[in-house]
Amino acid sequence: MELLNKEYLKVEAVNKRFDKRTILSNIKFSVCKGEFICIVGSSGCGKSTLLRIISGLDTDYEGAIILNKKQVRKTSKNVGYIFQENRLFPWLTVEENVAFSLDKVNRIERKYRVNEAIKMVGLDSAKKQYPKTLSGGMAQRANIARTLVNKPEILLLDEPFGALDAFTKINLQEKLCDIRSKEGTTMIMVTHDIEEAVYLADRIIILDKNPGGIKKIINVELPRPRNRNSEYFNNLRKEIYEYFFETKEIVEEYNI
Repeated sequence: MELLNKEYLKVEAVNKRFDKRTILSNIKFSVCKGEFICIVGSSGCGKSTLLRIISGLDTDYEGAIILNKKQVRKTSKNVGYIFQENRLFPWLTVEENVAFSLDKVNRIERKYRVNEAIKMVGLDSAKKQYPKTLSGGMAQRANIARTLVNKPEILLLDEPFGALDAFTKINLQEKLCDIRSKEGTTMIMVTHDIEEAVYLADRIIILDKNPGGIKKIINVELPRPRNRNSEYFNNLRKEIYEYFFETKEIVEEYNI
């Protein structure tokens, strides 16, 4: 996929404090339109906090978030946010959950967009089901569809597959790749899964901790679809682990 406009999204010198403790320090990077960014780092380094700032959910910080040359000062349907938990309304069907936020479109457009979003995540046969009847993977797909129905310019994902089994996770990773390919959606994902980051991302941002700052930005120069067993893939995965353990010996000892 061709990436356009390097300054489509800019994170400009973001600093965040809780009381007297600095959580994020001088975070600066830009994102191309259509790019997939993964943010990794140890627990407590501020990954999810950074995502909330980019989304407009958290406005108590220093610095600026610039989206398409406009400063982000509040939440918007142009920026979709997917949490780890699915947050579906249990009393609504999949179809009704996906349609819930479409309050300013006519009936025909609403039906078309809901069906389009549900088809995109592969839930056509389950659209009349209630959340309690869905598997974890199906519920998360419904959650993704509910966000996609608003056609966001950017999709922010906060550990969306963290609670799922390995096979379901891989299936949903493929769904994300398909959506990005078809819709050209810009995606920024927080993940603890290094393999997931290497498989999905165009660039990986590694955050340091105490306070959280950018330790390294790595370009993932792999063609798509990606081969998880390739030498480059596994070497890059090990390289990223070394930034966490700060020694090759530990990575080699535990065969990471």
